[in-house]
Amino acid sequence: MSCAACSGRLERVLSKLPGVSSAKVNLMTETAVIEYDKEKINFKEILDKIRQTGFDVRVEKADIAVTGMTCAACARRIETQLSKLDGIFNVSVNLVLEKASVEYNPAKINLEDIKQRINQLGFKALKDAKTDAIDVREKQKIFKDKQLFNFAFALVFSLPLFAYMIIKVFGLDYYHFILFDPKVQFIFATLVQFISGWYFYKDAYKSLKGKSANMSVLVAMGTSAAYFYSAAVVFFSDELGLEKAYFFKCSAMIITLVLFGKMLEARAKARTTESIKKLMDLRAKTARVVRNGNIVEIPVEEVVIGDVIIVKPGEKIPVDGEVIEGNSALDESMLTGESMPVDKSVGDEVIGATVNKFGTLKIRATKVGRDTVLSQIIKIIEDAQASKAPIQRMADVVSAYFVPAVFSIAVVTFLVWYFWVDAGNFTKALICFVAVLVIACPCALGLATPTSIMVATGKGAEYGILIKGGEHLENTHNLNTIVFDKTGTITRGEPTVTDIISKEGISIDELLKIAASVEAHSEHPLAQAIVNKAKEQRVEIIDVSDLKAIPGYGITANINGSSVCIGTKKLMDKNHIDVKKSANLYKNAKNFEEKGKTTIYIAKDNELIGVVAITDTVRENANEVIAELKKSGIETWMITGDNDRAAKAIAAEVGIENVLSEVLPADKAKKIQELKEQGKKVGMVGDGINDAPALTTADVGFAMATGTDIAMEAADITLMKSDLKGVLDSIKLSKATIRNIKQNLFWALIYNTIGIPLAAAGFLSPILAGAAMSLSSVSVVTNALRLKRLKF
Repeated sequence: MSCAACSGRLERVLSKLPGVSSAKVNLMTETAVIEYDKEKINFKEILDKIRQTGFDVRVEKADIAVTGMTCAACARRIETQLSKLDGIFNVSVNLVLEKASVEYNPAKINLEDIKQRINQLGFKALKDAKTDAIDVREKQKIFKDKQLFNFAFALVFSLPLFAYMIIKVFGLDYYHFILFDPKVQFIFATLVQFISGWYFYKDAYKSLKGKSANMSVLVAMGTSAAYFYSAAVVFFSDELGLEKAYFFKCSAMIITLVLFGKMLEARAKARTTESIKKLMDLRAKTARVVRNGNIVEIPVEEVVIGDVIIVKPGEKIPVDGEVIEGNSALDESMLTGESMPVDKSVGDEVIGATVNKFGTLKIRATKVGRDTVLSQIIKIIEDAQASKAPIQRMADVVSAYFVPAVFSIAVVTFLVWYFWVDAGNFTKALICFVAVLVIACPCALGLATPTSIMVATGKGAEYGILIKGGEHLENTHNLNTIVFDKTGTITRGEPTVTDIISKEGISIDELLKIAASVEAHSEHPLAQAIVNKAKEQRVEIIDVSDLKAIPGYGITANINGSSVCIGTKKLMDKNHIDVKKSANLYKNAKNFEEKGKTTIYIAKDNELIGVVAITDTVRENANEVIAELKKSGIETWMITGDNDRAAKAIAAEVGIENVLSEVLPADKAKKIQELKEQGKKVGMVGDGINDAPALTTADVGFAMATGTDIAMEAADITLMKSDLKGVLDSIKLSKATIRNIKQNLFWALIYNTIGIPLAAAGFLSPILAGAAMSLSSVSVVTNALRLKRLKF
């Protein structure tokens, strides 16, 4: 808020919301005190309204490592319970990464309160909120080791019970084996139930304590029913009049099979983070730093901004920095995909993890730790993998009600069998009850989306496609219109001066001196082209005053008391300069435009004194990319501030038929919005500062990595290789991912839809049900891993 009008407007908007009884906005303290009815409106709706009005709320975001989650119901429970806390804006829990991403109001709640609530739910929030991928991998390794021990222990004591079942099925004489005495079976089953199976009891307790239920509750209940009934038969069958039927093999084998499935699932999930591991392995481990006049080797984590670092040939650049001494060439293929080394000399920027090929360099550290380019790339991937795609909402809703529904079905199944289908047959009713409990699997539903998102974002990163979140990955497959910015996107962004025409009586060098002296104060690529031409011609650059840059038009200044205007024809018209009076210059300008060149008009004291033609080469594969997009049924557009003739010439060269020319930077977002209002799903590809609003307005914004940090910050997808083919690859990856997610959801749903009725009808034994449940999650993760084989 900037003035009383802002606070007054916000106060009026909030007061009109249904359910809000009062709203008081204080400009000085930048706070809003709102009284509202929770039954009629929630806090998120109020927050959204504040943002729609053009303001924002101070939000802090924390990533909290959480251990102890076993299935989607656990993740859902944490999200639900944290969302109820006052001051929480948004919660997203990723089961695979074991991470909770929380947006909260630090004025209402602190990080320790959030962690404490997670611990109260029966999970463990790690002390350090900064969740590194390496921590996740370490936790996954520990979890895999525990699962392996539990499985191996259960297998050793379950196999004899399984052997007993096989021998009995084939009618073999087994009575002389002491191994098959019911009391021996009881001992074996007890070891499996309360040592290997203790994991399920502990997890079920935590879940129920948190007023929820997960897969462990179903497994613990099902196996306990079979185990305790069998134990009662062994010791109290005569007193209780129980039928002598033993289900030790069922309880033990179910635990063994479920643990086997969990072990395979853990191994498969670990593979989904391989892309981050590869990126982290690119980092240098140590740095050779000048300290107190001595060269010392220290861990890269101890490098601070301003440190002077020595990098010898063949070594990795430890952190981002600036060359202060030496010349060399760096292999930047990890960043750009280009195999050719890039020359570096004093004053050039260098990126951490790139490789020094030839000479020794002395660099000054400018970015360290989490601020380096590589760390930012890793952070983008981690955030994307932790995010949720809209397609996951349905699975989350189903998971929330799944376990209570299954338990209800199991109880109804038992009652129907015991009282109607096979009246009085407690054994058969119990078998069906256990089968229903153990075949149901909420995990497959919970894993269906996040595993595919994780693999896809990692795969994209391998090919230089950085996707900021699951929703952007999902939205990309719906795009039917792609709008390309011209300069730096369709073209290389390296414009060069091709023609200079001056008014009679003014030399080319004089015209170039005037133009270059003014344009030297601009960072626009066209301005730099003129300055470079002046340097090439060894033309003197002189002082200017009263500089004024007008975005989309050009620049005005004063040289030795004369007013100078340099820019588009619009700038000339704006300053009432009639370019047609200089017939020869105007004729040349039109010829340049017809050839697709950008024409810069130069006027002095309200009279046109020359024109400069600038051209930019089209990217080599632009035609191929545009043709492929058209073939896929996607409309292609080009947007530019250039004049209509020049714009259409470039568009025709690459095969684009729809052109938006002479669009001011401020109007680019408006043009994108107009296309969206026509019902189009719009993707915008750009690279400059003036593209940022348009990238944000588009359904999906693509930024070329050669562009500005602002453009990349505004974009949903960053193309690190600065190759237009990245747009095609992004769409292909998105379509493959959504297809993969739908397959996962289909199999997870169809498995439960078919499996539960079969178990309830008595067609599945509890052991087969347990095996099927174990493999359902594994099949979903394995299917997601198929995305690793996607070829671009």
